[in-house]
Amino acid sequence: MSPDLLRKSTEMASDHLSEVFDLIEVRGVVSGGFAVRGPWVSRAAIEGLKFSAMVGGRARLTAEGVDGSIELEPGDVAILNNRSWLEIEGGDGDGPRREVMPEADFRSARQIGHDRGTDVVVGGHIDLNAAGQALLLQALPPLAHARGSAAAAGNLRGSLHRLFDEVTENRIGSAFAIRQHGQLLLLEVLRTYVDQAELPPGWLRLVTDERLRPALSLMHADPGTPWSLRELARAAAMSRTSFAGRFRTVAGVPPLAYLNRWRMLLAQRALRDGDVRVGSLAAELGYASESSFSTAFKQEVGESPLRYRYRVRDELPAPANTLTT
Repeated sequence: MSPDLLRKSTEMASDHLSEVFDLIEVRGVVSGGFAVRGPWVSRAAIEGLKFSAMVGGRARLTAEGVDGSIELEPGDVAILNNRSWLEIEGGDGDGPRREVMPEADFRSARQIGHDRGTDVVVGGHIDLNAAGQALLLQALPPLAHARGSAAAAGNLRGSLHRLFDEVTENRIGSAFAIRQHGQLLLLEVLRTYVDQAELPPGWLRLVTDERLRPALSLMHADPGTPWSLRELARAAAMSRTSFAGRFRTVAGVPPLAYLNRWRMLLAQRALRDGDVRVGSLAAELGYASESSFSTAFKQEVGESPLRYRYRVRDELPAPANTLTT
């Protein structure tokens, strides 16, 4: 295996969540928010992965395809997974509910902020590269609710308030800071949610399973090795039958199918970011020939390795050569 590919696959072998985040290029993008007093409602058509965070106050959130509603309290964050619409309502007092729309410039939040009796909501979406779409969409339920009130959720509450300070105070470098805080907020949401909920089968549940971690570390650290079920089960100190059953229950796929998917994620990054030859990449990832690798890649990704390389590079934005304000 080439030093570069080996380094990338081993440098975070003990931190599988960071490793997967790096591969799928996950980003939490803040898109808008509002602060409001009195009865209110906010409705939006959505797609992909959307998040809504309750900075202050309380509200009730409902969404397409989700039974009932959830109560959002200060510090709570909800992630909507591939839903078509959401509705949030809150506020006290008499009279009809005023419809509010998220503001990209957070104008109302800057004006009334955390004043008493104010409900404050920040929203955004989660960006992923094409390789990450299926992974994260599969790993989360239709509605994931991370509760900021939990004793162990202090980092989540802190991340949310630091983000809100940046979007309202308009300080120098705020755009950069908002991007970084959006990333950290997403990480803390997932950390909090993992601790609070039973995850559906998928890679997010897999990377948190302590019993399977030794086997997962082998596959991630040396994906080019033709690992057998016996070797992986031995690493996890389990029988082959118990290991295979637990792995499939946790990950949603058999161990060797997961190994193939992991190889394909590494291959997509190598094709996207470097100039490695397809034949060399096939050998590094444990395939007997370039043709067997190309066949496996096309089955997983839907196109040949070279076609994938040309397409994703054509889709990359041109580098900026000017500074804008």
